[in-house]
Order: sequence, then structure tokens, then C-alpha cells
Amino acid sequence: MKQNLKNVVLAAGLACTALTGQAQNVRPKTTQTVSNSLMKQSTLPFNAPDFSHIKGTDYLPAIKLAIAEQRAEIKKITDNKQKPTFTNTILAYERSGKNLERISNIFYALVSADKTGEIEKAQGSIVPLMTEFENEVKFNQKFFQRIKYVYDHEYNTLKGEDKKLLEVVYKDFTHAGALLPKEKMARMQEINKELAKLQQDFGDMLPKAANEATVWVNDVKELSGLSEADIAQCKKDAESRGGKAPYCIVITNTTQQPILASLDNRSLRERVYNASIHRTDGTGAYNTFPIIVKIARLRAEKAQLMGYKNYASYSLEKTMAKNTDNVYAFLRQMIGAYKPKAEEQTKAIEEYMKAQVNKLASGQVDKLTGEQVNANNSSTSQPVNSFTALQPYDRFYYSSKMKKDQFNFSDDDVKPYFNLDSVLVNGIFYAAHRVYGLSFRERKDIPTYHKDMKVFDVLDADGKQLALFYCDYFRRPTKRGGAWMSAFLKQSLDRNQKPLIYNVCNYAKAPEGQPTLLTWDETQTMFHEFGHALHGMLSHCKYNTLSGTAVARDFVEMPSQFNESFASIPEVFNHYARHYKTNEPMPDALREKMLGSLNFLSAYALGENLAATCLDMAWHCLSPSEVPTAEEAPAFEKKVLAEIGLLNAQIPPRYSTSYFNHIWGGGYAAGYYSYLWSEVLAVNIADYFAEHGALTRKVGDDFRQKVLSRGNTRDLMTIFSDFTGLKAPDTKGLLKARGM
Repeated sequence: MKQNLKNVVLAAGLACTALTGQAQNVRPKTTQTVSNSLMKQSTLPFNAPDFSHIKGTDYLPAIKLAIAEQRAEIKKITDNKQKPTFTNTILAYERSGKNLERISNIFYALVSADKTGEIEKAQGSIVPLMTEFENEVKFNQKFFQRIKYVYDHEYNTLKGEDKKLLEVVYKDFTHAGALLPKEKMARMQEINKELAKLQQDFGDMLPKAANEATVWVNDVKELSGLSEADIAQCKKDAESRGGKAPYCIVITNTTQQPILASLDNRSLRERVYNASIHRTDGTGAYNTFPIIVKIARLRAEKAQLMGYKNYASYSLEKTMAKNTDNVYAFLRQMIGAYKPKAEEQTKAIEEYMKAQVNKLASGQVDKLTGEQVNANNSSTSQPVNSFTALQPYDRFYYSSKMKKDQFNFSDDDVKPYFNLDSVLVNGIFYAAHRVYGLSFRERKDIPTYHKDMKVFDVLDADGKQLALFYCDYFRRPTKRGGAWMSAFLKQSLDRNQKPLIYNVCNYAKAPEGQPTLLTWDETQTMFHEFGHALHGMLSHCKYNTLSGTAVARDFVEMPSQFNESFASIPEVFNHYARHYKTNEPMPDALREKMLGSLNFLSAYALGENLAATCLDMAWHCLSPSEVPTAEEAPAFEKKVLAEIGLLNAQIPPRYSTSYFNHIWGGGYAAGYYSYLWSEVLAVNIADYFAEHGALTRKVGDDFRQKVLSRGNTRDLMTIFSDFTGLKAPDTKGLLKARGM
């Protein structure tokens, strides 16, 4: 999930020269403003962006104008001769920069979801501009002294959201380095500039590396095991990527590739797996390690400048976990429960594989290896013992077969019941209606940045408009991998602004006229991202800075993970899980088999997450001198995993260091643990719903009022406790939910 930027340039992660007299005098020119569509007031409902008029060449000049506009607004605050007050300083700052936030939100939406050559070119100029302006604002001492004066003199007398806004603004500046001495402040600004460029370079390289890693297939026989629809998708993907061969397999974000569960041909499985794990480690056309080690050193130096031992300590200060000791205590508790299960399950898969190979009849071509098997039950090119040793690229294949044998169904049996349109309307929207009283109405009059998108009005129980919701579900070469939620505009009572929320996913689009069918995991992803969307839609906060998903990383994933629980509630499930041809609900027996299998061999999912989390923490617990070189980085990864007991070829990290976009290109540095942390919160909340009525409006309205509507207006642990009645999160719930 991608979090919305708070006031865009005023968010963590965007870096940013001291305010100069020359820069202060810049003013937006009226003639330029009129000629640029992005600087004009939108005539669409709720200030929705009018993509029918926005051109790729509009963004850079519009952002330059918007920066000049906010610069003038801040100068007006600093030039005010009156004593600094909440109203003339903090509130004035909160109300500044509206155009910059709006335009930047639109631009960064396209950077992630539809990065054409024109957008990529604009990004190369816009990122440095935004970085410079971030530095300019955060290290403007005249401005900060006004903020500090208000904090020192009014913090104890303010109440509610006013008090919280003052606290957030003040700490935002101090956390950026506003209290540093001049020489350290100058170095911090240089670090911010360097980091912004490096993070952009990493983000640019990753999708290109994934495209380069595409596995080309000449003979359709090699695709044995795939469904007709999957083979058709491989053909379509090959055509859209230049047609180097008739078919291709596209590499997704994660280490393990979902397609490995179906491919019979072992040598092709090995090619796909190797393409995935080596996409950016220097063995191919791309190598991200030189960028990564520079980012790690600069972050470590930044933390030291701020007086912290390492970047993790610096970053965690603003989270629920608070410090590295708490994070590692949490992780070790999980690792202790996970390891015995992982070893047990790996052994079971290995035994199953051996049994399968031993069943092969003499003289047959082995589907598992794609090789001729002779009468002695061995391959003509390698002994049977060699290919019965379970490899990482075998695990999904054999676990899928084990699952089918044990539960007597396969993913292909259930996919016809997960039509994307039905999942959205009859599942996600239906659950939101039952729990929160919401209704959704598709609109055809709101322009989008891509023809595959849909837009919906979001209506409250009383019929009043709450939000606009945009869906962008299908993958394309211009979209980065993964799934996320963000906003073109956030909710704010002070600004009289309704939220404009969007979800983005990467599903393979079915051929024209055919329904797009999803796996169960993809179905859950849709529910997950819509949970984030609800957090934005149902926000009811006074200030833009505090609204919606503007919460700590280890809380922001809770609403999304909790919303996944509705996908399997029988009443909701039966409402959307209907055969795309007959509209018949999934048979009870098949539904019970599928839902009963969800925790089958569940150690893998927890283990890959734990391994990635520990890599993230290890990289960000280093001092500058401890950061390895680019050449040493792969060995460092193995050392870290070995020391914490997670070096396991069978269960590699969900994201290896070299393609871990969450921490090197996204906003989750020293924060990937938050997915597990907030899953604990989500399970606790789901348990509360189950006990008090999962689909009852009373419980839903209570959750909406106490949690989803509150944004960052209160202490997050207090928000959690007020709803659940728990004084602290109960980690046992997560292990139980994961079948451990």
C-alpha cells in the first residue's frame, strides 16, 4: 500500500536550500496560470482532476507555479509582525500549499500507475524541485521559530485537533532537523537531496529490471500445467512486450512467483525462479546494490546527525512500536512459533515430492522435469535423487499438489467463482453496505488517466455524498508492480473537501468480452486495498494533515488487513463467489474445502514476511561505517538471516534486498515489520466483530466512529483500546489466525 503524501512536500521521505531573498520574491504569473490546465479550478464534482485536459507537459510548469505560490504564502506568515499564534502561524501553514498538494498527488499517482516516457522525463525535474522546496521550508529558521513559539506557549492550552495539529507540525520540523546547528543543518539538506535522487533511481530501475527479467517461452508444451486462460495471458504478455517469443512469463514483485504452483516443467520453473531472485543483483542487466548501500549509509548518517544510534531508532520514534527493542521482541516471539512449523512443513513437502517421483512409470516423459525417464526410474540426463531434492522453485508446485490431494480441489476449480466485477460489487461493496451503510454508484462522466479505470460515487446511509472512488485494477508495462491505495485529495472539514480515493492493483486483464477471474489471494488483495480506501473515505477530521491514512506505519495497515476478514464471512462470500457463466454460488463442499485449506502449509507466508522484515531492520540498524559495500551486500543478507535463524533456501525473503521497493523506493524503511504488527491489531478487531456481530451496523458504526473516522487526531493505542477494550494488542490472536 502506498500512503498519501501529507501536504506532499511536507511528508517524510521527500527530501529537500535555505530560503533566499531571491527565491522569496518569486510570484506565480497570472498568464502562465491561465494557460496551464492543472492550475485552473476543476469544474468536476469535488475538484476531481480533469484528465481529459491534463497533458504530460503540464506537470512541471504547474508544480513550479504551485511551489512559488506556497513560498509566497509562507513568506506572508514569516513576515507577519504580530506575535505568533496558532491561527496566524499553524493554521495559516495548514491552509497553504493546496495547489501544490493537489497537483503533486495527481502527478505521483501517474508516476506509480501510468509512468509513460513523458511522465518519467517530468519526474527527473520535479523530484529535485520538490526536494529543494522541502529543505527550504523545513530549514527556514524564521518560520520554525514562529512554530516553536506557538508550541512553547499554546500547546498546553489548545484542545482536540488544534492541539494535535500543533504537535504534528512541530515534531515534523524537529524530526527533519530544524533544531540542528547550522553546519549539521547544511549537511542534512545535502543528504536529503542525495537520498531523493537515489530513491528515484531505485524506483526507476526496478520495473525496468522486472521487464528485462521476463522469461520467454518458444513452445507451448513448456507451459504444461497452466490453464487455457493462463496460456492466453502468456501469449498476450509476449505480444505486448515485443514478441521475442510466442509466450512469456512476467515477473511479479515478490520473490516467489505464483505461476510456479502450476508449471509442470521443472527446468522452466527454475528459469522463472532464477529470473526473479537475480533480477537486480548484478548477474543480469541491472544491479541495484550500488544504489542501496549509498541509501543505507546516508540514512545512517542522517540518524547520527539527529543524535540517534541508527536510522531505525530515528524512524521508529514516531510509531506505535517506539524503538528497535520492541520490534525485535515482537519478531522473536513470531520466529519462535514459526520455526518448528516451517521445518515440519518443509519435510512434509519433501516426502510428498519423493513419493510423486517414485510413481513415475518407466519410459514416460517426466512432467516434473521435462526429461525422459527410463526403466530404472531415472532421468536420461540426471539421477532421480538429484531432482527429488526439493528446491525453492519446487515448493509452490508440490505444495499446490499436496493441497489438491488433501482437500480435493485446485485454484483452477475456484477461479470461475471469483469474477473481478462480482468481487467488487457483490463482495466489497456489499460488505461495506451491510457494515457501514454505504452505497456505490458508477459514474461515466468523471475522466480518468487510463481507459480501464472505473469511478464510483460513495454515498452514506442518508444518501449524502461521502467520496469518489477510483479503481485501476489491470497490469500494464507503465505501472509498477504491487497494489496500493492513495488519494488525489484527502478529506478535510476545514477545506470543505471530500476525499477522492483510488485503489491500484496488477491483475491480468481478460481478453475483450471475457470476465477477469481472480485467485483467492487476488480476491483478498482487493478487499485489503479497499480497507485502506475506507480509512480515507470515512475520515471525518477537521484538518487535512491529520485526516484519513495519515497515521503511523504500524497502524495504517490495520484497517486494510481487517477488511480482508469480510471476504470469507459466509454471507458475504456466498453473495459474490458465483460462477461467471451460471451465476450459481460456489457449492458448499467446494467452499468449505477452499476456506478450510487457507492455513495449509501456512508457515511459508509468515516465514517470507519475517525474513524480509529482519532484512529491513538489519540494514537500518547499521552505523555509516558498518554499511557493507555493494559487493559485500549479498553476503550481508545471508549473514543477517543466519544470525536470526531465518536463512532458509526453501523460504526466502518475500523481497530480497536488491528488489525491496518498500524500503528503498517506498516509505517503509525500518517499517516493514508494521505489516505483522498491524495484522495483530486487525485480528484482535476481527475477533471483536465476530463476537459482537460481524455484519451488524451497530458494531460497524462503532468502528467507523472510533477508528476509521479519526485519522491521526488521537493517540493510536487509545483509538485501538477504545474500540476493542484491550489495553494492549494480543499477539496470540495472530498465531492462531495463521494456524500456528
